[in-house]
Amino acid sequence: MQFQQLQYFVAVAETRHFTRAAEQVHVAQPSLSQQIKALERELGADLFLRARGNITLTDAGEALLPLARRILADADTARHEVQELAQLRSGRVRLGATPSLCTGLLPDVLRAFHDRYPGIRLLIEEGGSHDLVRELARGALDLALVVLPLPTPSPALTTVELLREDLVVVSSPDARAPGGGRRAVRIADLEGERLVMFRHGYDLRELTVAACRAAGFEPDFAVEGGEMDAVLGFVRAGLGVAVVPRMVAARSGPGLRVTPLARPGLERTIALAHRSDVDPPRAARELQRMLLER
Repeated sequence: MQFQQLQYFVAVAETRHFTRAAEQVHVAQPSLSQQIKALERELGADLFLRARGNITLTDAGEALLPLARRILADADTARHEVQELAQLRSGRVRLGATPSLCTGLLPDVLRAFHDRYPGIRLLIEEGGSHDLVRELARGALDLALVVLPLPTPSPALTTVELLREDLVVVSSPDARAPGGGRRAVRIADLEGERLVMFRHGYDLRELTVAACRAAGFEPDFAVEGGEMDAVLGFVRAGLGVAVVPRMVAARSGPGLRVTPLARPGLERTIALAHRSDVDPPRAARELQRMLLER
């Protein structure tokens, strides 16, 4: 009994027509008929009652049909599972993330993923949440780490909350401590401080500026327009203070004073996003699992 014969048998059983079945499985009708006859010889029983314009299953055909369908389904499952496993030995994952997450959250997770799946290339794209959402929508990314709420909510994306992270104030140890040296400072204490500010489109910029305005003042920028590494470097040089994620501050090394924000403080919500209409590749789903379980 050959796998192909079972495919042909199921096609005829479902269409009740040899010619239509042959078209369905993309084979010439005489070849399909020969294979069905060969299957019947091997089984020692007719599978179809053949009358002009009327093809019906015999008792033997009725008994074989659910078994054949199960065999074909199991074969399809096996093929899918093997292909999925193969994807974990080679291939790529295209992950988008904000620069602060590339600095704070991703290094440990990506190292663990690479250790487990060394054959998979990791392609990382840094950008603000707005840019990453656009790249996801056009299929240029498999997954993206974004800050909620999204600048433009999209029903075409599925988001899963990953973590909530406090923001802190960083300053140079050689400069005057923000807030008069208190152990925790309020957003209002940043009035009169010179801020090192991220470029436009940066989630942290929008969050910090909105918090200052809610406290009743316009922030004063000493320098603006940088990415995360540049902002931290300017703060170390004593140009001003900056509001950054706690994970980034913890990984920033020496040369920075870290001051918490007093309650209620500021926090941001990080989510993992992917397109709703397309399942991410197996390798991307595995990275997603590791991020959610980190």
